[in-house]
Amino acid sequence: MITHKNKIVLITGGSRGIGKACVELFIQAGATVAFTYFTAEEKANEIVMSHRHDSKIKSYKVNISNPKEIEKSVKQVIADFGNIDVLVNNAGIWKESAIEKMSLEQWNETLSINLTSAYLFAKFVVPQMKNNKYGRIVNIASTAGQRGEAFHSHYAASKGGMISFTKSLAAELGIFNITVNCVAPGWVYTDMTKESLEDKTCFKKVVGDIPLKKIAQPEEIAGPVLFLASDLASHINGEILNVNGGSVLCG
Repeated sequence: MITHKNKIVLITGGSRGIGKACVELFIQAGATVAFTYFTAEEKANEIVMSHRHDSKIKSYKVNISNPKEIEKSVKQVIADFGNIDVLVNNAGIWKESAIEKMSLEQWNETLSINLTSAYLFAKFVVPQMKNNKYGRIVNIASTAGQRGEAFHSHYAASKGGMISFTKSLAAELGIFNITVNCVAPGWVYTDMTKESLEDKTCFKKVVGDIPLKKIAQPEEIAGPVLFLASDLASHINGEILNVNGGSVLCG
């Protein structure tokens, strides 16, 4: 069984979707969990309250487009719990736009939330991981970062950047016993994809392209995250783990 007992885990975007599933699985594995949210305060409070009797958990409201808020939140988590052993960079947005209609503001928003925030969280978490000579960073990318995605070029660019960022940090930080890996999901049932998947034509096409003929639940992405952050994956570093039901088969 995978255990994260005595581990402090920071998960970005932990109030919904994949992030929430990660929060729940890490708690089940014995970890102390800190997670960020921005707009979904009610859902964040519900998660905290549901575990108030049996685990250590705390939520932090953070605008991850603001570098100062990210730095402040990392310092606060360390002050509250004494350490951060595992960082899961999960927070992200997915918005449609044709390239000729995409504004610079739309491009910058997606890159800031999906990629720059991961850089900033890593920047502020890594120093104490180095001091401890231990750390696990798991980044959430996407199949879009590997094959591209029409009408979502800003999203695909951010996730492709996340993949390269993962490999670069893996090479840089391995000497400090800090592993950096990435989970690249395909389609997943979340609030972000709900509207698209409710369209019958879109749903039929999406499922038709997946050999397993089903769309992933958030827990099916959180499981691989839990594994990559565990001691069972201690010699895995710089890996991009595809979790897409076989829809995109790439190395």
